[in-house]
This record gives sequence, structure tokens and C-alpha cells, in this order.
Amino acid sequence: MTVADDYTVADYIAVDGVSLTLSSRAGPVNILRDVTLTIREGESVALLGPSGSGKSSLLSLVAGLERPTNGSVTIGGTRFGDLSEDELALYRRARMGIVFQSFHLIPTMTAIENVALPLELAGDPAARQKALAELDLVGLKARAEHYPAQLSGGEQQRVAIARAVVHAPPLLLADEPTGNLDGTTGHGIIDTLFSLHAERRMTLLLVTHDMALAERCQRVIRMRDGRLQEAA
Repeated sequence: MTVADDYTVADYIAVDGVSLTLSSRAGPVNILRDVTLTIREGESVALLGPSGSGKSSLLSLVAGLERPTNGSVTIGGTRFGDLSEDELALYRRARMGIVFQSFHLIPTMTAIENVALPLELAGDPAARQKALAELDLVGLKARAEHYPAQLSGGEQQRVAIARAVVHAPPLLLADEPTGNLDGTTGHGIIDTLFSLHAERRMTLLLVTHDMALAERCQRVIRMRDGRLQEAA
């Protein structure tokens, strides 16, 4: 992996002049337009904006799930443009945790099996013990042997969070993590995310359309029509 010569902790995440254009039957669609953004190591940042503003697409670029049409993404000194798809997948597995609006749990695996999976793929012999510890941390130790269909929506999202952080990633990405949950359950999920951020000093990038949720982050960056607006 190539490390940028000018990398500093001050720009742990550096998005530089990024644009994303996708094809459609009606012609090219500009999803992101010349986005430049830096995030410090350990910082919590919210991407705030209405549906269609480009915030989830920007998160996908930071996760290496999409390639920019123009510009570059660098995380921890590693330029994503220099990595193959396989190398990006390995980077995500080792250095990122991602929580989506949909839980993406494997229905045929129990809660503990879902959480242990990233560690098992990495060959960690203590995968099951670590997974149980993470489930305990999110209050689900007693539900470890339950399948996703036997869990509530909030419980499934807590399993997804435990899976996202079980390998102690320095970066946690969350895309509308409470979008499929009721208000009370959603508040509990957000409390869990911010507790993990504080305790483990992870960098947190959170996509949301909820101003009250965004304001719990150290910095709020607003997006509209594929561009960054003012940052607080």
C-alpha cells in the first residue's frame, strides 16, 4: 500500500477534489461535485443533508466501495487510487467498521457467529471469545445464540455494531444507522455508537438527515446537490 508523502494526523481522512458521475438512461448524472474534505484522527463528524444530497455516496467513496470519477481519497496515508479491489477489501476488513441502515446480518448465522465472522476470516483463534465480549458490551450477551429473525430491529443493529467494531478498527463509518428504527430504539443505538467512539478513540463519520443527531458530533458538514455547504 502506498503512503502519501505529505500525510499527517491532521488529515487522517483526506478527500481531495472528488467528483462522482454515474451513467443513466437519461445520460450522465453528477452525484458528487468537486468535494474536498479533511477529518482528523479520532474526530467525530456528521454528514448532514436531505435525501439525494450525495452524503451516502461520499461515505461509499471513503469506504472504498465506490471509485471517484475524479479526485482522490487518502486514509491514514494510504491512497485508495493505488489499491486494487482486493487490496481495498483487505484494507476495509483490517481498518474499518461500517454500519448501514439495513443491518446486513447473515440470517443463517447466530448473533455470535455474525459478530465473529470478520475475525474468523482473518484467522483469529479467539474470534468467538472476542465476539461474545462485544455482544456483552452492547447488552446482548444473553442473545448470543439467537438468529437475526429472533431479534428485534434494535437488537439486530446492535449486533451489526458489535460486528463492525470487533476487530478494533480505527475508523467507524455509519450510514443512517437509525433509519429503520423507532425513536426510542434509535437513541439507544446512537448512545452505543458515541460511547464506542469515546472509549476507543475511533474516528467516526456519520451520515444522517437528523440535525439533533448530527449535533452530537464534534463537527457538522452539510451537503446539498453533491456539494459541501458550510461546516460547523
